[in-house]
Amino acid sequence: MERVPIETELDAVRALARLARILERGTGDLSLAHYRVLAAVADGHERASRVATRLALGKPTISSSVDALTRRGLLIRKTADDQRAAILRITEAGEAVLAEVDAALVARLRVVVAQLDDPAAALNALSAFGPALDALADLRMAGR
Repeated sequence: MERVPIETELDAVRALARLARILERGTGDLSLAHYRVLAAVADGHERASRVATRLALGKPTISSSVDALTRRGLLIRKTADDQRAAILRITEAGEAVLAEVDAALVARLRVVVAQLDDPAAALNALSAFGPALDALADLRMAGR
């Protein structure tokens, strides 16, 4: 990796923190934490432990989020065949809320990247973080 000045790294971190706040304001009555859990389940992560690892959250935090999303009718929790773990499924209502919030967040992101000289390059760079974060989650899972 080409070394960049610490100032550039700090600028990037602070810009991501500001961007997170802009996105957070676009989630309506769904918190950003609950959005992340709902999106992870929609992406096919069925077990709460896998969602916790993918999102780098503790099991109590995931349990609390799953409880809240279940109460709202956005997730269903079923006991797995082996009785050791719960299987999470997104409901139709959860899919509708997720689609609505996804659209709102994309709209907010478009407003920000429109201020850049090369919006497509910025979106491609941000998209590259997904696989990198997944790889880190896999390393955490392997280290257990």
